Amino acid sequence: MGFDFNDSSIRKYMYLGNFGLEKESLRVNSEGFLAHTKHPFPNHPNIDRDFCENQVELITNVHDSVDGMYGELETLHKQVVKTLFNMPAGREFLWPFSNPPYVKGEKDIPIASFDGKLKGKERYREYLASKYGKKKMLFSGIHFNFSFSDALLEAGYGSSDFDSYTDYKNSVYLELAKKITRYSWLIVYLTAASPVMDGSFFMDDALGKDVLKNYASTRCSEIGYWNAFIPILNYTSLETYVDSIQAYIDDGQLQSAAELYYPVRLKPSGENSLENIKKTGINHVELRMLDLNPLSPIGVFKEDLEFIHLLLIYLMSLDDTAFEAFEQTMAIKNLKRAARFDVKDIWIETGWNTAFDVRDAALKVLFGMERFFRNFGNSDWMQLIYSHRQRIAFREFRYAEKIRKEFQKDYVKNGLKLAKQYAENIEKGVN
Repeated sequence: MGFDFNDSSIRKYMYLGNFGLEKESLRVNSEGFLAHTKHPFPNHPNIDRDFCENQVELITNVHDSVDGMYGELETLHKQVVKTLFNMPAGREFLWPFSNPPYVKGEKDIPIASFDGKLKGKERYREYLASKYGKKKMLFSGIHFNFSFSDALLEAGYGSSDFDSYTDYKNSVYLELAKKITRYSWLIVYLTAASPVMDGSFFMDDALGKDVLKNYASTRCSEIGYWNAFIPILNYTSLETYVDSIQAYIDDGQLQSAAELYYPVRLKPSGENSLENIKKTGINHVELRMLDLNPLSPIGVFKEDLEFIHLLLIYLMSLDDTAFEAFEQTMAIKNLKRAARFDVKDIWIETGWNTAFDVRDAALKVLFGMERFFRNFGNSDWMQLIYSHRQRIAFREFRYAEKIRKEFQKDYVKNGLKLAKQYAENIEKGVN
């Protein structure tokens, strides 16, 4: 199905959308250990906690541009950094990496505390801790939320065969989720930024020992943030999609849909539950495979978010195809392969007995994007694609390469130095 961007009534809305970000970061003290103070932003609508009390989550409002979304993230980030810099009990900092700093065992990780009606959130975190271990919950990242504009969806619906706008909209996002999942390896390959770890993540007595595991993105690798199984989802309709997740809950493999650790989630407006999405329909997609990037003062570069937006548009220009069980398994395996550091060892499967070197596979997609967007005459789009193509062609341009070179020795000490530098710049008003 996709969108027919050759239709002028659709094409004029192609770049419009709605954007939001969630960014997780750990709070650390001046020695590089996890902070043990209470969350300093109680009742703030845009600053929350994730798994643990010291894991700050910044949540932007919905914006109609990447610029607006990114600007709010910068504002929230500065607010948090300034507050932590002036904590009464001693300065704290936002850890700039997806991989955690020094960890003094499981007892060093305080589960986020909630009261009253929210007590269930704490009990859910206790369940996750017992099932996956607290350390795995320390991985932090970026979640990119996106929806097409109402104008684009309405234009597409007008030229479709659907009798119901809601059914059409659900179908669009189911198709988009399939395509993103199929190409999630590409996003990981281009944005991976967590190649170095502290030994205390693996063994309590290895604190301060730098560890390289041949991952460009540890959190997206096979030792990262995953369920014990590869879920197979049914994208035929919203009902079958929901039912396929509910089946994993019914047989005890998941406690709820929130436990589905998958690169792409389909989300409703309002409460994130299967009941709500089945009742109200799909509102947006959530991309969950982005590392924190320590090379950016706020953890992510705007250019990468803009590129992902172009990729989403491009994917919806491609024909819709089935996403069979073996293809879903292959997509997740491809993502985990793309999380490796040494690109010479990475092969991307594209079908039965068909595979390409990851660089060739990535360049093929970007050349396709160039051919597609060349028709629209926007030089900024072409430059954005070209800059990401350079990251593929020259490995020294990869984030993981730069980060490993700078932080493979004294990872935590140098990471803390960077966190302090970023905080001091914000405190002084230096961009």
